Amino acid sequence: MTAGRVLLWRHGRTAHNVQARLQGQADIPLDDVGRWQAHTAAAAIAARYRPTRIVVSDLVRARVTADALASMIDLEPVVDARVRERSFGDWEGMTATEIAERWPTDHAAWAQGGEPNRPGGESRATVAARMIEAVTAHADDLGDDDTLLVVSHGAAIGLGVAGLLGLPPDWRGIVGVSNAHWAELRLGRGNLGPTWRLTGYNLGPTDASADWDAGPDREVRDPD
Repeated sequence: MTAGRVLLWRHGRTAHNVQARLQGQADIPLDDVGRWQAHTAAAAIAARYRPTRIVVSDLVRARVTADALASMIDLEPVVDARVRERSFGDWEGMTATEIAERWPTDHAAWAQGGEPNRPGGESRATVAARMIEAVTAHADDLGDDDTLLVVSHGAAIGLGVAGLLGLPPDWRGIVGVSNAHWAELRLGRGNLGPTWRLTGYNLGPTDASADWDAGPDREVRDPD
């Protein structure tokens, strides 16, 4: 028996995203394109799903993204640090090239799907566990027509989806969601407890512009 829908929505673009810098738990704000992405995606989510509750990471890029939707549907987001991004410790704020220069062995292991030894960083298993715990708790009393929206981050969403589906933390069968895109899951309840089904991934308003990562299209003027 199905019992509600869960959307895991990634925040809009930041300067670190543009520069391909590892963000982690550094509290980086949205840039101008990120704010446009958040409002554009929020309008699509409001029209398509009409969420009945919003849970959001405590990092500012997620909170501002959540507020774009909350203001449209008059719903107060609940902040939950369990859905914040994965910590990458000393690597945060660096590009892959910079990391490889300083930690070549660990970077090579990470690039191949391993768990590098970096001070202050979280393992995939740790992030998956806290995402599962948070989503399951907030979805516990969802009704059939309810939609829970969780505003989170790229790595956390990927690990959360895999964990909810019962896949191991080192499973890498899906790519990360784009900025301000989301994953859609349905929750089922039976004699053996809650079960999850992935019904959509990397969903978003793809017709909003010619290049989502570049922002809205410029007005094309007729030549004189």
